[in-house]
Amino acid sequence: RNDLEQERLEIASDSVEAQISAEDARVAQVRALYTLRKNQVNALKVRAGIAGVLQQMPMEVGQEVTPGTTLAKVAQPEKLKAELRIAETQAKDIEVGQKASIDTRNGVIEGEVMRVDPAVLEGTVTVDVALVGELPKGARPDLSVDGTIEIERLENVLYVGRPAYGQANSTIGLFKLLEDGEIAVRVQVRLGKSSVNTIELMEGLLEGDQVILSDTSAWDAYDRIRLN
Repeated sequence: RNDLEQERLEIASDSVEAQISAEDARVAQVRALYTLRKNQVNALKVRAGIAGVLQQMPMEVGQEVTPGTTLAKVAQPEKLKAELRIAETQAKDIEVGQKASIDTRNGVIEGEVMRVDPAVLEGTVTVDVALVGELPKGARPDLSVDGTIEIERLENVLYVGRPAYGQANSTIGLFKLLEDGEIAVRVQVRLGKSSVNTIELMEGLLEGDQVILSDTSAWDAYDRIRLN
């Protein structure tokens, strides 16, 4: 009888331990659920990830929003970058580290290319330029700026305004004005490297020559034209 009671006691002890383990699991589950709900409540208090100036807050008090909606926009006026949109045909030579100058309409500030977007959007490539030095007065987020990126510097170059047609490192026909200014004749011109507004002349023209840069495709069948 003693042996039977000892066996019953052991079985009861094992059962109690199993029940305690099950209750511990339930307590842990409830505690995890409590922590989740507490974190969700705390997440409703939106805090900006940086210290700065509030620019936009399109939401209204009490408005319901879906996850991922932009609630506010915060910027740091003292830490700005410039976003330049470069035509896709001219973005092939842009690399990280190249020098740039940014015109803010209130002053020009030096910069350095920090990122080139790999994607093309509406025929342009977005280039991020880090601003170097002190910002000019009036510099603020979302300001419209103009920028120039220095891809390469050439010394003692004969150049002309970029014609309406003709790519870099190609040969094209341009109408060159004669001395009287009333007659223009076609000459073959070999082009070199190009920028946004100018292009290098390798052969075909001399310093002081005047040429027609506008579209003259209507007179492709002629080598000599008269100007009215």
